[in-house]
Formats: sequence, structure tokens, C-alpha cells
Amino acid sequence: MPIGPARMPLFDHLGELRMRLVRILAVLAISVVVFYLASATVVDFLIMPISEYLPSGALTTLTPFEGFSVRFKVSLWASVVACSPVILWQILAFFLPALKPSERKWFIPTFAAAVGLFIFGTVFCYLIILDPAFQWLTDQSAGFATVQAQASSFIDTIVKFEIGFGFAFELPLVIFYLVIFDVIPYKKLRGSWRTVYIALMVISAMVTPDASPVTMLLMFAALVVLYEASLLISRIVLSKRIKQQNEDMEREEAEEAAAEQAAQKKALKAKK
Repeated sequence: MPIGPARMPLFDHLGELRMRLVRILAVLAISVVVFYLASATVVDFLIMPISEYLPSGALTTLTPFEGFSVRFKVSLWASVVACSPVILWQILAFFLPALKPSERKWFIPTFAAAVGLFIFGTVFCYLIILDPAFQWLTDQSAGFATVQAQASSFIDTIVKFEIGFGFAFELPLVIFYLVIFDVIPYKKLRGSWRTVYIALMVISAMVTPDASPVTMLLMFAALVVLYEASLLISRIVLSKRIKQQNEDMEREEAEEAAAEQAAQKKALKAKK
């Protein structure tokens, strides 16, 4: 895929942006048509992990237009997931010319990691999360109501789970670049694990579309594992950078301590 030059007139940059957006929309349009024709098969695949929680064994539609709405929504989201490599590539390729040559070496690994982590998140959700989540959700109606397996509601919930977990599993990539660009030093990330864990718990509660403690804890456990794994990988791959960060932090702490001691001595002299 061709990459534009780093320096171009403003209208050339806008032209390149329009070209890349057109490519994304064209790929999505073709994909939506294909997945719309196969939407029944896609829906059957999506509800497979939760089929035992469907009262009649199948989804139901309550209005004449609900079938079309569900088919279109399924085909659109399936297209976004299937075309995510193309979409991500076009976005990264647009910003690539602005990077330094030393930074461009991370382009392909970043692209591969982002796609792989997103797919891993959706697969994890499909295999591990959907079953206990829907079991808890449907059990809440026991004793006072009968669950109707409305197609739009069930599909919306499944899609929110899949997309939420897909994006949440990008955490290792975020941690890696926080370290590599010195936004947050490794030592601070490692030492602030309690604060990070609380933040991950909050993220888990926000990402999971149901109020199930089981789902939230599974998400939290997955994010903690990903966080620790990302720190380990960062420590191995970026050992020299982390060593330099630690030295810089120790030097800054020593300078702050020396300045504080000097200020205290000055204050004592002033009192005398």
C-alpha cells in the first residue's frame, strides 16, 4: 500500500485523506452486501453460545421491519470486524509520513498487534463470556416474567459484548506505547498497580453491557492478565529504555531531595 510523502501541501493531505476514506467506505459497502446475503448464517453463529437461553430455541421479531433492521445491523458490524485490518491500515498509513524513520519500524508490529488483540478479544468474549452473561441476564426474569427472545435486543447485546471486549483487549498496545513514548515510565506503572487495578475494575464495569458481577470479574481478570503481560513484554523489549527512564527518575528524585534540603537549610538560617 503506497505511503504519501512527509511534506505535502494542505490540499494534497486532504486529497490523500479523502482517498483513504473512499477506500474504507468502498470496502465496507461491498462487505455489507456480502454479509447481508449471509446474515441468517451470521446470526445463527452469533447465538450459538446462548442457544440454550432462548425460550423457543430461536429468535423472534415483533415488527415487520425488525427483520431488515437486524440483518442490516449484523451485516454492518460483521463488515466492520472483517474489514478492520483494511480500516486500521488506511488510518495508520495516513499518519505514517509524520513519524520519524526510527518510529516507522513500529508500524507493521503495531498494525499486526492491534488486529490480533481485537480478534483475540472478540473470540474470548464469544467462547468465555457470552454463556455466563446471558445465563445471568435471563435468570433475572425468573419468577415474575417470561423472556421473549426478541432478535433486535439479543443481537444488540451480543454485538456490544463483542465490540467492547475487542477494544478492551487493546490494553497491551496502549501500555507498550505509554512506556515507549515516555508518557508514563515503566517504574511508575509497575509501582502504581493498585491504582491501575481499580481503574481496570471501573473499565470492566463500563465495557460490559450487563450488570452481571460474573461478566465484570471475567473481564477484570482478563484485563489484569493482559496488563501484567504487557508490562513483562515491555520490560523485555524495551529494557534499555526502561533503564534510562529509571535513571532519569532517580536523578529527578535526587535533585528534588537536594532542593528540598537546601530550602529547609535556608529556612533554618532565616529563623536564626
